[in-house]
Amino acid sequence: MNQQVLALIGTRRGLFRALSDGDRREWTVEGPAIAGYEVYHAILDPHDAGTGYAAVRHEVWGAHVYRTRDAGITWEPLEARPAFPENSGHAVQAIWHLATGGGGEPGVLYAGVEPAALFVSRDRGCTWERIISIEEHPTAALWQPAKGGLALHSIQVDPENPNRIFAAVSAGGAYRSEDAGRSWVAINAGVRAEFLSNTRPEAGQCVHSVRLHPGTPERLYQQNHCGTYRTDDSGDTWIEITAGLPSDFGYVMGIDPSNPDRCWVIPEESSHLRAVCEGRLRVYESNDAGRSWTARTEGLPQKQAWLTVLREALATDGLTPCGIYFGTSTGHVFGSPDGIEWHAIARYLPKVLSVEVVVLPG
Repeated sequence: MNQQVLALIGTRRGLFRALSDGDRREWTVEGPAIAGYEVYHAILDPHDAGTGYAAVRHEVWGAHVYRTRDAGITWEPLEARPAFPENSGHAVQAIWHLATGGGGEPGVLYAGVEPAALFVSRDRGCTWERIISIEEHPTAALWQPAKGGLALHSIQVDPENPNRIFAAVSAGGAYRSEDAGRSWVAINAGVRAEFLSNTRPEAGQCVHSVRLHPGTPERLYQQNHCGTYRTDDSGDTWIEITAGLPSDFGYVMGIDPSNPDRCWVIPEESSHLRAVCEGRLRVYESNDAGRSWTARTEGLPQKQAWLTVLREALATDGLTPCGIYFGTSTGHVFGSPDGIEWHAIARYLPKVLSVEVVVLPG
């Protein structure tokens, strides 16, 4: 059966769709949908064909969740959205991340928001409840706003065990639940926080991106404000794998779903400049779980490319070979069907906030 590869591209002015066949070299770009809204993150539900969700924000109307029934062609706002109680003194500023439940959990949808909180819907976004237990963790007193705000993101659900959930806070650290969010443990051992007086705290690290390997769920990768890391024991301990990269700063982390040892990062100059190192757009690939890195540059600009790639703006498709895709602050989207040669899928879109890729039946 012929396959279609679909990229959902969230930007500051709406959502775009890019479509290709299994060759992944020629693309058609459509949009924008949800025009005028910032699309922080958009996903399709693997348990419900064609259904997807988008976390959006408008300067006037605030943060909302939109739903699609036709793989992102048309969207409608849901009546309900994650919200704090009216007397709490808090209001949701933005919804940063969406994630569906694990296997056997159709209709479950998680949302990470700013200020940092975790919400869950068990009816496809029709109603929401706050998982307050993570905010009540003793280490939450160490959370503090990062440059982009205090937000919860990188919600990763173990596909083999939906009670096992990972989440990250910027700046607050990474957490794991083994009981569907009723309780949490901080999982930050070995992760640096050079901006604190105690550089190895129990929590308070500024996590930028965490990705769980679906086939080897004890393996996670993390791009942090202070380094790149891997864990082989579900976060109990982290091993720094920054050596060989031009910087310890960056936002994105990508993984190959069929190979737990293969991953990608895009290092950036520093927390002050927040642009790719030396103005050269390089995607660094590891095939040995971060023990060594190779810069992949073919087809990418190698001078005066002072751009950034945000935390949700890199995705992989899981095909063989695995395709990698990312969007930039300059509105460009690049893709590679093999991780070696890069092609521009789109140019001059609004600033790209997120990229998610799914494989559809032909």
